[in-house]
Amino acid sequence: MAETLLEVNNLAVSYGVIRALKGISFHVDKGEIVSLIGANGAGKTTTLQTITGLLRPVSGNVIFKGNDLTHVPAHKIVSMGLGHVPEGRKIFQGLSVYDNLLLGAYTRKSKAEIEENMELVFRLFPRLLERKKQLAGTLSGGEQQMLAIGRALLSNPEMIVLDEPSMGLSPLLVTEVFEIIKTLQNEGKTVLLVEQNAKKAMSIADRVYVLETGMITMEGPASELINNENIKKAYLGE
Repeated sequence: MAETLLEVNNLAVSYGVIRALKGISFHVDKGEIVSLIGANGAGKTTTLQTITGLLRPVSGNVIFKGNDLTHVPAHKIVSMGLGHVPEGRKIFQGLSVYDNLLLGAYTRKSKAEIEENMELVFRLFPRLLERKKQLAGTLSGGEQQMLAIGRALLSNPEMIVLDEPSMGLSPLLVTEVFEIIKTLQNEGKTVLLVEQNAKKAMSIADRVYVLETGMITMEGPASELINNENIKKAYLGE
C-alpha cells in the first residue's frame, strides 16, 4: 500500500460571497507527481495557498503526514516539510542568488544540513552556482524559476507544491523545468503541481485531478486521462 503524504478533505474556501472551492477532496502519495489542471479561475492557486497555510478554509481540512494543517501558520508548515514555489516566482530581486537560496533555509538550524541542500541545488542547477553572487533580478525568467525551486529545496521539504512553474517561459525552458520536476521525484521528493500547460503536466504526472469552477470533475492516472476525449478538447487543444 502506498503511503499517503497529503490528504485534502472536503475543502471549501470563500472570497467574501464567492465560493472558490466547493468541497474538494484528493490525496497525494509519497513519491508521486500529482497534477491539478483546469482553466483560469478554476481554483488551482486557491487550493495550493490553502494547503500551505496562506488561506484559511471555510470548512474541510488538510492533513500532511498525519498532522492537521488547517490552523497551522504558513511558516510552521514549511518546517514540517512542505515547500511552496508560488506563482510568479516571488524572488527577492535586490538580493544575490546565494542570499535568496539561504532565505529558504530560515526554519533550519543545522549548518551541515543546509550546506548539503545547497550542494543538491547547485547540482540540479549548475547555472545558479555560476551566478551565485549575481543579483537575482538580473537572472533570466528560466533562471529565476530555478532559483524559486532551489529556495524551496533549502527548507529540505518532503513534498514540493509548484504553482504554474512554466508561466512566461520559452518552450525550451518549459521542457527544462519539467525535466527538473521529474529529477526532483527521482531525488525522492513528492510533487503537487498546478500547471496551465496541461499536456506537459500530464506527461510527467503519475495522477491527475481536473478542477472546474471549484470542483474536481475528473481524476485518474495521467496515462489514461491524456487520451480522454473531453480532456483533449478542453485542455490539450486537440
